[in-house]
Amino acid sequence: MKQYTMKLDNTRQRPVVILNNGLTALLDTGAYIPVWTDDEDILISEMGAELVKKDVPLSGFGGCTHGNLYQVSIDIGGILYPNMHVIANNDINATFNLILSATMFEGLIYQIDTVNHVLNVEIPDGESNVRNLRVVNEEGRLFVLCSAA
Repeated sequence: MKQYTMKLDNTRQRPVVILNNGLTALLDTGAYIPVWTDDEDILISEMGAELVKKDVPLSGFGGCTHGNLYQVSIDIGGILYPNMHVIANNDINATFNLILSATMFEGLIYQIDTVNHVLNVEIPDGESNVRNLRVVNEEGRLFVLCSAA
């Protein structure tokens, strides 16, 4: 089993991960899709994101809103997500850059350690640190394939 440990921002009550590039990301255990909450120009210029589709629906922020769908490769503490889709919305008022969805950690063991201010993620033997985001509906049917390696 491989373990990855990421620092949490100890000034916040919610699990906000400090990423290698100085950006921050909230781990949202109720989220299906990762969401970029900062300026889309940063996502494009600093993260190398490419626009896939404009004005896609997004729910979960007190109702339904819309954002732009981007494809981007992201490194979360050594766990790699190549060509993953994220939805960006400049209107979300957040103090972090990204929302990490629970689906990003499917098949992994993760622990939010608020005593030591770390997020521990274990990858079981036989699993890779290169991950593909897969989202299924409540019946287990694949309804979004968010990245391909």
